[in-house]
Amino acid sequence: MGKDKITETEIAAAEKLLAVAYTAQERAQMVGNLEGQIESAVARRKVDLPNTVPMSLRFDPRLSGFEMPSANGVTVTRPDAPLPESDEDIAFANLPQLAAWIASGALTSRRLTEIYLDRITRYNPKLWCFATVTPELALAEADAMDALTAKGESRGPLHGIPYGVKDLFDTDGIVTGWGAETYQNRIPDSDARIVTLLRDAGAVLLGKTTVGALAYNDIWYGGVTRNPFNTEEGSSGSSAGSASATAAGLCAFAIGTETLGSITSPCQRCGTTGLRPTFGRVSRAGGMALCWSLDKVGPICRGVEDTALVLAALNGGDPADRCSIQAPFAFDGGKGIKRLKLGYLPEAFGEGATDVDHAALEAAKKLGIEVVEVSLPDLPYGALMNVVYAEAAAAFEHLTLTDADDTLTWQDDGAWPNTFRKARFLSAVDHVQLDRLRYLVMQALDGLFQEVDALIGPFMTGPMLVASNFTGHPCLHLRAGFESLGTRSPASLGEGKLTTGEADATGEKHRVPQGISLWGRLFDEGTILNLGQALEASLGVADERPRLPD
Repeated sequence: MGKDKITETEIAAAEKLLAVAYTAQERAQMVGNLEGQIESAVARRKVDLPNTVPMSLRFDPRLSGFEMPSANGVTVTRPDAPLPESDEDIAFANLPQLAAWIASGALTSRRLTEIYLDRITRYNPKLWCFATVTPELALAEADAMDALTAKGESRGPLHGIPYGVKDLFDTDGIVTGWGAETYQNRIPDSDARIVTLLRDAGAVLLGKTTVGALAYNDIWYGGVTRNPFNTEEGSSGSSAGSASATAAGLCAFAIGTETLGSITSPCQRCGTTGLRPTFGRVSRAGGMALCWSLDKVGPICRGVEDTALVLAALNGGDPADRCSIQAPFAFDGGKGIKRLKLGYLPEAFGEGATDVDHAALEAAKKLGIEVVEVSLPDLPYGALMNVVYAEAAAAFEHLTLTDADDTLTWQDDGAWPNTFRKARFLSAVDHVQLDRLRYLVMQALDGLFQEVDALIGPFMTGPMLVASNFTGHPCLHLRAGFESLGTRSPASLGEGKLTTGEADATGEKHRVPQGISLWGRLFDEGTILNLGQALEASLGVADERPRLPD
């Protein structure tokens, strides 16, 4: 602090900040005792804590009495459509169809990989959705898969399928820059666990999809990742490139992460289908940590069944991730949805809900299932946002303390640099109390999902985006329709709340996709996938492609 003693004036200023009041005697007592706390904090700061060092405390979404589902295995439709003549039609085909063509020999992995590499060459300069492209590696992996196919061997439904991985995950010898200027030349010497799993499943790595700097928004050191349906606006984030590239047909699928909307938000904007799995289901080992008690890994695809195939490849416990939970995963594309009970929060479809949101709810009511109103306890769900600020500021404390945060391009009030600095004014006591509030929220959502099998609602309206991320419940977000909107601004954490960007009401209107979210019980992704599959078919809007500028 540069001084020998804390003064009573400084304590009085702290009182105002913390909204507490002390007597003169209490202030005097603290003056003589605070130095020890400060010295301890200074001593701790001298210990190097790289991003790879986890918290000792582990978050577990399971409450007492939780019973893990026992079903396991994935079954999807087996399409038999002939191979199209158009490369674009091949590029936009779903995963079961691509797998069927490769298995039958109608399509080679090399040809499919070349199609995507060509599209990346043409459209990445307009979308900025790939930070790094690895054509030599991709073609070598594709040839290896074709050699296995020629011998009658297959590694599964992702055999020979090209994908992009969010540039938060380590790839041996390939730049993994976390979207931030400070790390743009960072080259790891090993692969993240999910990269290894996807290679073992036969998937072909096309490159690293862009990420908003340090897993926030769509602004990275190379520019702004664009929404293929309106290239005048960003694709939202932080899985910006994964959603943009998938929506534009530059890969068959991509991998994203979510702490607080980073899978669902870019899917909302780009019209892709994103699955945020239950917290702990997918290993985060070898990935950049933003918030240890919140980060999750999941697929971004162009269809519901696709997400099931990718999650099956990623699923599994991993001792290298302290929060990893071994769990089975089951999905049967032919199971149907009879006898399911779907809930919705009436207030979520009130002010702020769009015509697309209301149409999605009406479509759900016509699926032949029971759709009922539900409610949540009146809790300050938004207050949990301070946990995000604190964990993220801790993960990148050295940027704040060394002023390296000044190197980040985005410096607005709602950007990370200012958010990290503000977080240092949060109270440690309040942080513990927030963790206790989080437990009440876990109980609240557990009670809700004892009443219904799943919940439907808009992406941002109501408490579910924040609440379900903190409880660890899974969420499927899929395209539900289109709206005519002006160009939207970046997301922001300004004013202590999360926004996903307002549309410019005075500018040119663009026809852009909008989605709907389905939340489910812990480790029961199969149910929301079955519901999503039925809703996807009912809405009939999943196949429309963006008109990309050549």
